Amino acid sequence: MSAHDFHQRVITDAGAAVRGLTVALGERLGLYRALASEGPLTAGRLAEKTGTNERYVEEWLHAQLSAGYVERHPSSLTYTLPADHVEVLADPKAVTYAAGFFTALKALYATEDLLVEAYRTGDGVGWAEHDAALDTGMGSFFQPTYEHKLVPDWLPSLHGVTEKLRNGGTVADVGCGVGHTTLLIAKAFPNATVHGFDYSEEAISIARQLAEEADLSDRVVFEVASADDYPGSGYDLVCFFNALHDMGDPVAAAQHVHKSLDADGTWMLVESNVSPQDVDAQTPAARMFMALSAVMCLPVAVAQRGPHALGNHSGEKAFRAIAEEAGFTRWRRATETPVNAVYEVRP
Repeated sequence: MSAHDFHQRVITDAGAAVRGLTVALGERLGLYRALASEGPLTAGRLAEKTGTNERYVEEWLHAQLSAGYVERHPSSLTYTLPADHVEVLADPKAVTYAAGFFTALKALYATEDLLVEAYRTGDGVGWAEHDAALDTGMGSFFQPTYEHKLVPDWLPSLHGVTEKLRNGGTVADVGCGVGHTTLLIAKAFPNATVHGFDYSEEAISIARQLAEEADLSDRVVFEVASADDYPGSGYDLVCFFNALHDMGDPVAAAQHVHKSLDADGTWMLVESNVSPQDVDAQTPAARMFMALSAVMCLPVAVAQRGPHALGNHSGEKAFRAIAEEAGFTRWRRATETPVNAVYEVRP
């Protein structure tokens, strides 16, 4: 690649980095949703529909047009969100919905000074040092996949788990964040007892609020606890959703899972479907995970001052070694998506 071509590649990435803020604005202000449901719309009508300022909306539309996110009809000066873009930018229930992720940029970019210091000293940047937007943004990023895959695909891929939950099994969702996965399991299995644990007080506060809004607060318990000391024992299912790689002592976490499980229980470990070999792959998923690991996952793990700091692309071999060190004897890749690998781990 020539210097000119590489320069254009970097300018493209710079544009994407700035555009991410416009996507966050579009998501938070309902601009994409209004275009999807009411379009074609002029800038004035879009502003009216969303309670925003017309001049700002016009500028926002220009940014979206230059990115190819929206289309403009010159004769009528109206804008539309193409049908193929609706599921990505305007429909939170779609498996391809991605706009919610960009709200996390507020938290990630705000830690730049902390990251500079961490890179110099080797210290970490803890999850609690981020704005609460990180909880909601990252939760929104993974939620569509969880909505479409967790109950119909991932849980049935585990031996005997759905039958146990239908009959009143017990679940611990560790590192639950704002509780999206915890609530999905509780909704699908009304006889099950479901606990959500996370060491972020902010995330647990949001999770409790979501449980109340879903009328599930009487069946779901959210508590502040870390992965190596959460309460309870005899669990039929313990879940880790994209969380183990963020932990400073993943072996201690795995040992606690082993201790808290029923003798015939299952640890469902969901992790990034990338490995150290993907560093050179430059696929969209790999590029995103590598960047997130450098500015979020690794610093969060280091901040816990444990013996390990994995990063999010450690891969199956590393995770299996951790499980075996913790005393687990059975390991199986149960299913996968382009983004996630689902492992069944048993005593």
